[in-house]
Amino acid sequence: MSYQELCRELSAAGPGTFGELDTTGARSVLRRYSDAWFATAKRRKDGEETARYPRRKRRLMPVRYYHGTFTLDGMRLRLPAGRGCAPLWVRLGRPVPYPAGQVRSVTLVAEGGRLFVDVTAEVPITTYSPGQEPDPGRVAGVDPGVIHPFAVAGPDGEGLVVSGRAIRAEAHLHLRDAKHRRRAMARRTPKPGQAGSRRWRKLRARQRKVEARHRRRVRQAQHEAAKTVIDWAVARRIGTLVVGDPRGVLALKAGRRHNRRVRDWRIGYLIRCLKDKAEQAGISLMLVDERGTSSTCPACRQRASKPKDRNFACTRCGFKGHRDLVGGANIARRGPGGTITTNMFPVVITHRRAGRHLPGAGRSRRDPRRSPHHGTAHRVPWPAVARPTTRGESLAPSEDQPTPTSQRGKR
Repeated sequence: MSYQELCRELSAAGPGTFGELDTTGARSVLRRYSDAWFATAKRRKDGEETARYPRRKRRLMPVRYYHGTFTLDGMRLRLPAGRGCAPLWVRLGRPVPYPAGQVRSVTLVAEGGRLFVDVTAEVPITTYSPGQEPDPGRVAGVDPGVIHPFAVAGPDGEGLVVSGRAIRAEAHLHLRDAKHRRRAMARRTPKPGQAGSRRWRKLRARQRKVEARHRRRVRQAQHEAAKTVIDWAVARRIGTLVVGDPRGVLALKAGRRHNRRVRDWRIGYLIRCLKDKAEQAGISLMLVDERGTSSTCPACRQRASKPKDRNFACTRCGFKGHRDLVGGANIARRGPGGTITTNMFPVVITHRRAGRHLPGAGRSRRDPRRSPHHGTAHRVPWPAVARPTTRGESLAPSEDQPTPTSQRGKR
């Protein structure tokens, strides 16, 4: 049944069909179910046999209310309920960062045992003073990656490299902590027949809480990376971003380690963050195929062997440069008017880091839960805080200081 037919069934069933939900909330549930069903049908028609229809019964579903059906009063949100039921008042943890008149919809979401309000607002496009607005003729190529979420090759010989090592470390350490947690809980994990027990509910609640926290951390870091690119482009009056679309490699099997890295990449959400912020800044964004961009010399246009490290070197013309910026320069050439960005390869490179809010993403770029490089250093318990001694010294070893010569090579 389509969404319209489901709505007619809802009207014929009368009030009380969805409990205390009113018609608006019930229709939002039907809309989500219908979209998921037809999306699965399309995937199965395209040959993806692993796609499953939404037949599982869920206790909690996201409920969306559109403009005119809810009331936003400071730190309180009023949501309508069914006939004969009192309206639902939700106390917000912090003020909504948009004026009440710009909010177009709110969605009540339960994730990881916590209640969230997802706000969709109408944000106007940024206005600039005359002569400062982005120029559509200035094109930059963006090469997305795992280690560097964005590598931008812009005009006038400038480039931007955003490091995502903190994001990758967060994914790696989250996997490591999850494995350690499973080993520690192996003896107390309930049996399959005890899936509805209290112990099982507590275990699943803890797992969902940790997973939700990890997803929030990664999402915030990806937003920071996208904002860094847009701010850099606005400062240089770049009006067009040509982004390479690497989602064609997601279906390729390259071993369990690389498949895990690609899964933690979340490239679709990363591109969506960049697109939303580009539209708000008045910058047009277009996606192109990035196949072969990192292994093509931008000077002689000849294919070269893809380097294993971050430095690209052409054996024919002797060109050398950053591998990700080489990909960005070739991607910019594939867009309309992109030749103006590749007449001079970036020689002024700006380096930025995303995910400074992540644990241990300080100056040393190391997580305090990880053991130091040198085998002689003692493992610092997590969290790695400096514990003062009686002499005022610190027991936590500094990772920025080199190991003494007398201790090198000892284990």
